[in-house]
Amino acid sequence: MLQFYANTNERKEFCFDTTKQQTIKQAFQAAFPYTIPIFAGFWFLGMTYGIYMNVSGFSFWYPMLMSLTIFAGSIEFVTVNMLLDAFNPLQALALALMINARHLFYGISMLDKYKGTGWKKLYLIFGMCDESFSINYTAEIPPNVDRSWFMFFVTLLNQIYWVSGATLGGLFGSLISFNTEGLEFVLTAMFVVIFLDQWLKEEPHQRHSGLGALSAVPACFLAPTDLSFRPWSPF
Repeated sequence: MLQFYANTNERKEFCFDTTKQQTIKQAFQAAFPYTIPIFAGFWFLGMTYGIYMNVSGFSFWYPMLMSLTIFAGSIEFVTVNMLLDAFNPLQALALALMINARHLFYGISMLDKYKGTGWKKLYLIFGMCDESFSINYTAEIPPNVDRSWFMFFVTLLNQIYWVSGATLGGLFGSLISFNTEGLEFVLTAMFVVIFLDQWLKEEPHQRHSGLGALSAVPACFLAPTDLSFRPWSPF
């Protein structure tokens, strides 16, 4: 009798493990196609960032660890100048808040979607970038796919793309022989493309978007010249 119960419990555990593995596999297969366009962009920008760090005099493990722990592309580009300048923690805090303030609104928008995600919620909050937010907020997740695992894999894959691109750029940056002057301007170009894309999609809000873009012009001239705006500002 005891042997019967033991065998029954083993079968239940096996079925549970198989079901869990199937759930994770389905979520990964559903999430991966959404991240393919991000892969192309993140690898290019990540390698650009790694190369930029390399030509600025930093070893490859700087972009690797920074992309792994900060995971905020815009502030990572700005950090290059901050590392080269005199230590100023207040400036670093002010820049991080200004550049990434939009994440406050991302977090508020995702409060309901992150409910019931368990331990994955902490990583989802940490790894929420523009692209992950866009996918996780708008994706139509199939009914048979676990929502929390889907969002987890979207976030994880996007970070893997960014970290691997930055690491490769840092490793092979020394092999680049072309003139890398102005390479940091790629981030400004990325923001311009994102802005134009949103401008074309949201006609009712074009007036507000235009006002926001115009407000950046006097801000570039009024801000202190030592505020390390160069990596992402054309001025």
